[in-house]
Amino acid sequence: MIVFALALLAAPAPRHPVADDFHWKKKLAAGQTIHIQGINGSVHATGSTGSEVEVSATKRARKGNPDDVKIEVVEGSDGVTICALYPNRHGETGHCNDRHHDDGNNRDDDVTVDFTVSVPAGILFDGSTVNGEMSVLGLSDDASGSTVNGSVEVATKGRAKASTVNGQVRVTMGKALDGDEDFSTVNGGITLTMPADLACEIRANTVNGSIDSDFPITVTGKMNPNSLRGSIGSGGHLLRLNTVNGSIRLRKA
Repeated sequence: MIVFALALLAAPAPRHPVADDFHWKKKLAAGQTIHIQGINGSVHATGSTGSEVEVSATKRARKGNPDDVKIEVVEGSDGVTICALYPNRHGETGHCNDRHHDDGNNRDDDVTVDFTVSVPAGILFDGSTVNGEMSVLGLSDDASGSTVNGSVEVATKGRAKASTVNGQVRVTMGKALDGDEDFSTVNGGITLTMPADLACEIRANTVNGSIDSDFPITVTGKMNPNSLRGSIGSGGHLLRLNTVNGSIRLRKA
């Protein structure tokens, strides 16, 4: 009877605790891109010394079934795209290029898929998710990361793109701008670290926050603590930094 009572008191195990069943790797040609498209879950990419791109994904759920969320690999001329495909209310997952699984009608939206990516030198990275953190660190070439609900950090020796809505944006770029660039969030600050020889036009705006720069800026128009318009160095491409609730920090590498 004592054993039976203890058994009753034991907490039941989750129905679908973890399904870690996706591992992929391949050598891509220099200049190709590895694209990661998630919905619920984080994306963590790091630079590697190897020659192959490696991608792992871990699925977790409290109520839904991780096996209902599919992971698809699509190879193209510019590289490889790997997607987490959620079933819609009809139980259909579609395909990577359809993107209809991002229509807000997912049956099992408590399933999270966390991606881990190793990116060798010479390979570009492009990652997106909706509900989760985006972390892209130690890369050698151009990289971009975006989410909606979560912070974004991109650090690369190449050029970078980053955006979110609810979270911080932290970016470190090793190369100068080669075109106009935007970094934005709504609820969070922006910290951008750039090469010391940065030359650009700059437009920075916040509502509830301040603007601070390590670079001397020649200001155009009226001085405003929440809005800045001017040029750095000899000017050039346009750099836009926009948030609502947060401060903007422009740092010199």
